[in-house]
Amino acid sequence: MNDKIKQDQVNKAVWSACDTFRGTVSPDIYKDYILTMLFLKYISDVWQDHWDTYKKQYGDATDLIAELMSNERFVLPDSANFYTLYERRHEAGNGERIDKALHAIEDANVGKLRDVFQDISFNSNKLGEESQKNELLRHLLEDFSKPELNMRPSRIGNLDVIGNAYEYLIKNFAADAGRKAGEFYTPPEVSELMAEIMDMAEGEEACDPTCGSGSLLMKCARQVRAKYNGSRKYALYGQESIGSTWALAKMNMFLHSEDNHRIEWGDTIRNPKLTDGEGHLKHFDVVVANPPFSLDKWGVDTAENDKFGRFRRGLPPKTKGDYAFILHMVETMKPKTGRMAVVAPHGVLFRGSSEGRIRQKLIEENLLDAVIGLPEKLFYGTGIPACILILRKSKKDKDVLFIDASREFKSGKNQNQLEEGHIAKIVKSYRARQSVEKYAYLATPAELAENDYNLNIPRYVDTFEEEAEIDLIAVRTERLKLKAELAALEEKMDGYLKELGY
Repeated sequence: MNDKIKQDQVNKAVWSACDTFRGTVSPDIYKDYILTMLFLKYISDVWQDHWDTYKKQYGDATDLIAELMSNERFVLPDSANFYTLYERRHEAGNGERIDKALHAIEDANVGKLRDVFQDISFNSNKLGEESQKNELLRHLLEDFSKPELNMRPSRIGNLDVIGNAYEYLIKNFAADAGRKAGEFYTPPEVSELMAEIMDMAEGEEACDPTCGSGSLLMKCARQVRAKYNGSRKYALYGQESIGSTWALAKMNMFLHSEDNHRIEWGDTIRNPKLTDGEGHLKHFDVVVANPPFSLDKWGVDTAENDKFGRFRRGLPPKTKGDYAFILHMVETMKPKTGRMAVVAPHGVLFRGSSEGRIRQKLIEENLLDAVIGLPEKLFYGTGIPACILILRKSKKDKDVLFIDASREFKSGKNQNQLEEGHIAKIVKSYRARQSVEKYAYLATPAELAENDYNLNIPRYVDTFEEEAEIDLIAVRTERLKLKAELAALEEKMDGYLKELGY
């Protein structure tokens, strides 16, 4: 039946489930309910599919079947599944029943799902009064019982339709979420660009200290699978400060079969959780992030006495946390293989004071590898153009490559996009590491110093286009010709008007 599974049908079915909430509950609230229900339906379908398979094999040997099912990836206690909830959907108390089922599943899978459902309550007053809430949840259960959302492995095989559907939902929620979108989502083409540049290898570890929904990390993982025949010999690490987004990332990882992950919940600057067990920050081969732009109140008070020494190059300004995240990432790169890609506003390239001093030290230590300027309106929630900074622990030269990719994109009404060709051109230029007229420039340390370590891209990549010379004689001749034609038309019009008696 695999040939009958169509991604767009699955996507359409999960997106139409949102109609249950539209006009009643805001998208930034109902996204968590939709995504959690998709996860519940998926693990219930897998559980039921495997149970039915064992039932065919072993008949009434219920003890044997129960023993086999206890080794499932996710264990579902009695009645804690989508089907039981669906059967009782017409009864009062849908919200309470769903919450109890989720908590029972969490307790039965505490090693994987500890606290994942603690920030979501289907019994919340956010869904309205009891009768309205019960009706909403009945419709939601019916939405997910549609044949298109039958996610049994025997139906979908090894296709990644469920993970893709989850990503599709997250992307659409981001498009609707305005400024809040930046809290949980990086546009897929930007993630793809960063992952290709990082070029993660088999056996490596990757980290995103502000991981949101985890999509950027998973793009890095895909590089490994593509290069090494589907190998999953890698590990993914992340930290996220918003509880509901952290839970979203955990579910996203499991739906993509990325079980070898460690995603922590907490503030990366004030309380980094990814340590080596001896009180030191853990180091990674690949570090990627799209941190919040110019975050106010990022934790300057605790940074002054940071026990990890992350701010020895300087203390970022208290109202702009961009370099706080950058410096954290620098400290978590492995000594030889470590490399990082971070999205940042253009201000990090030229702002002075403490940021200027930090920038100078990063350059003098030969950590900065490249600066890539991106088009405007790529990111959800902000129209400002951004850049990607690439840093490496082991560089092959002391130069810094500047790429101005800001003028090449697919234009959209609300959102611009990088297409495959745009990404390929950036990656090719990055790897070639050569100057290209009006697109890329390889700057020497002397040139950087001459510019007082200001990294503003136009200082290095000249994109000025000379305007074509204007032939004033030709313009005057054309003007006189048009003037004569207009006079002739007016004379003709006067004649018509006289004939008509005007």
